Amino acid sequence: MSEFAVIGLGRFGISVARHLGRQGASVLAIDMDQDLVDAAAPEVDLALRADATDERTLEELQLASMSCVVVAIGAHSIEASILTTALAKQVGVPRIVARAMGDLHARVLRAVGADEVINPEEEMGRRLAARLVEPSILEQVELGGSQLAEVEAPESFVGKDLVGSDIRNRYRVSVMAIQRGEEVIANPRPTEVIQTGDVLVVVGSLESIRRVASLA
Repeated sequence: MSEFAVIGLGRFGISVARHLGRQGASVLAIDMDQDLVDAAAPEVDLALRADATDERTLEELQLASMSCVVVAIGAHSIEASILTTALAKQVGVPRIVARAMGDLHARVLRAVGADEVINPEEEMGRRLAARLVEPSILEQVELGGSQLAEVEAPESFVGKDLVGSDIRNRYRVSVMAIQRGEEVIANPRPTEVIQTGDVLVVVGSLESIRRVASLA
């Protein structure tokens, strides 16, 4: 079983801890605020009040044995997030994912040992902006030079199968799955007929995906 530690139990940290637990991972949740620790306790395997900026504490918690440590400390203590990341690296944590509050913070976190740096606010802002510009693109994720996106099936596609709609050749996107209500049809057959209300999970360039979305 994969083992994770989440340090910092604000809204972001508790969300990470909760979803890791729901996916079957073993989770240790850590914060200095006892109320946050108590709130996290039902969601994880173990929740502790501890000072993650103390090297001896991190060694006693045996974080080096974890699959990954998520440093989710927020804007209230950028100094603590940097120090915790540096100490986690020092005690031998194999993978560190740290939350950044800006570009400079991100560069410092990488410099002191973070393997991956994320900025939830920046990512949320990017996704919201993308939805506002193209409402029929429900969700999208960057995959190198391509995008993975959920797009409402255009009415002009309804009643046609994937071959008949000729999506790949005409729009340069590949349909990886179709969400139909609660059902998800993974790797759909070329003969799968698109229905009203279907959501297409497609891969392609942003420009190609927008062309499909503009038809909805």
